Amino acid sequence: MKFFPLLLLIASGLIYSQNNASISILELKNSIKLSEEDYNANNLNSLMDYNSEKKSVGLGILYSLLLPGMGELYADAYDVGKYFTIADGILWGTFIGMEVYSNWQTNNYQSYAASNAGVNNSNKDDEYYSTIGNYTSVYTYNEEKALERNFDQMLDPEVYFWKWNSTDDRTTYRDMWTSSEQTSNDVRFVVGGLILNRVASAINAARLVTAYNNKLKEVSWNFSVGFANLQNLPTSLTFTFQKSF
Repeated sequence: MKFFPLLLLIASGLIYSQNNASISILELKNSIKLSEEDYNANNLNSLMDYNSEKKSVGLGILYSLLLPGMGELYADAYDVGKYFTIADGILWGTFIGMEVYSNWQTNNYQSYAASNAGVNNSNKDDEYYSTIGNYTSVYTYNEEKALERNFDQMLDPEVYFWKWNSTDDRTTYRDMWTSSEQTSNDVRFVVGGLILNRVASAINAARLVTAYNNKLKEVSWNFSVGFANLQNLPTSLTFTFQKSF
């Protein structure tokens, strides 16, 4: 009987040890599972994608239409686009210069007509200024229209009066008017150049943006960083590097 307490003590110790062993294994298993989840979460949150984003062809076209060369800049090819920008600057400078000159000549020939033909410049249109350079006076003009039976084209002398002091004055006026009109007409070609430059830049920008996006499809790089947290082991830093073609 004296051995019974000893056997009871030994049996209790074995049962306690088995229970502790089972708990330790379960805790270790759960710990490893949690560590894997932490690793995946850290790896996902630390992902860094070095792929450059694709660029929009539409935006490239819009930028070039607003200012030639900007679409090329958007496509990282301003070494080509800068020539469109320079051309646009030259065209705008030409446009402004020609507009200023045309307006200056208009003021000159109107003032000259007032001084040398007695013209009242109030409420006169472009057709009137074209007409007075071809006739000595309003009376000569009306006589010709009457002979042509174009009575509806005859002008009221009190409103549309003019009479040149000499033929030379009329010739000088005609030259001034022609110069102004020629410059005004040439401005249209400059405007056409501004439009054409934008269209050419937009087409070029679309081509360059497409080429840029095609390069991204050919080679892409992915780089990710993660952390592995395992029980009883130091935290480790992991790197993942991928290259795709």
